[in-house]
Amino acid sequence: MITRKKTRKIKVGDVYIGGDAPISVQSMTNTPTSDVKKTLIQIQELQEAGCDIVRSAVSSLEDAKAINEIKKHISIPIIADIQFDYKLAIESIRQGVDGLRINPGNIGSQKNVREVVNACKSENISIRIGVNSGSIKREYLEKYNGVNENSMVESALEQIRLLEEMDFHDIKISLKASSAPLTISSYALMSEKCEYPLHLGVTEAGTPWRGTIKSSVGIGTLLAMGIGDTIRVSLTGDPVDEVKVGKEILKSLGLRNDGIEFISCPTCSRTHIDLIGIAQEAEMRLEHIKKPIKVAVMGCAVNGPGEAREADIGIAGGNGEGLIFKKGVIIRKVPEEKLLEELMKEIEELES
Repeated sequence: MITRKKTRKIKVGDVYIGGDAPISVQSMTNTPTSDVKKTLIQIQELQEAGCDIVRSAVSSLEDAKAINEIKKHISIPIIADIQFDYKLAIESIRQGVDGLRINPGNIGSQKNVREVVNACKSENISIRIGVNSGSIKREYLEKYNGVNENSMVESALEQIRLLEEMDFHDIKISLKASSAPLTISSYALMSEKCEYPLHLGVTEAGTPWRGTIKSSVGIGTLLAMGIGDTIRVSLTGDPVDEVKVGKEILKSLGLRNDGIEFISCPTCSRTHIDLIGIAQEAEMRLEHIKKPIKVAVMGCAVNGPGEAREADIGIAGGNGEGLIFKKGVIIRKVPEEKLLEELMKEIEELES
């Protein structure tokens, strides 16, 4: 059982982050935000995949003004990702954005930061301070001998102090690096130094295959330590895959309990059915199910039901036929070609 560190609870739209709130899954659109039609299509796909919060880059006035129309058609909060131009942050707030991701140090003078903070206060909007291994101030690189957890955390703390001096505390923090060990050590150190909620992620993690592994190691390790309140898996690919991976990371640690938990065994010489094909088809057909059910697809009738006895429903292969079992108890035999069909029928009954 993982015991999460208690952090300050903040709100993004109607989603709470920190405190006793569930760990949320985020992603980011890669369409031009000003292209409302394309952006909406992508956000709707992310919603269907289970995304809790979406972030979009606001690089122009047209991007900011698109937020108002986008919000009319989505049911999850939207965060504006701002770089350098504080006026875009203020315009995004005017257009109804639910949160900001900024680096206070790169949007100009304290006067500019104060304008953004005051606008956020008036609309109850939270700010994520984003620090990554490429945005550390030179003075901290020199003080702490390069990029490491100390220079990362000190950079973030400076940004936090700036907002706190303006009596602003609806803050969450990210300290992302492309190195999983550096990501882990940076968040662990920050968790010791503050009570603000932490947005976890390994930045520039890579393609879906490598990025999934690196993100699972970095994010999963921190979550297992009780650290983290919201996550984003950064992949060079379809943002929908980011959401799917993020949800699976949480499920694997028992931190999320919605939808199918799918287990299947590796192949071996005892396998006499098309286990790989059946497992892939089953996983695809089960994606839409929201009820928390554990489903097992096992290759061998000898060990399958026993090894997967915790599954609510499962199938195990034989030689031309297979078994349907519930909680480790065999309920009937069926021909191999009907295994998947019968599994789906049983799952539909469990859902009803």
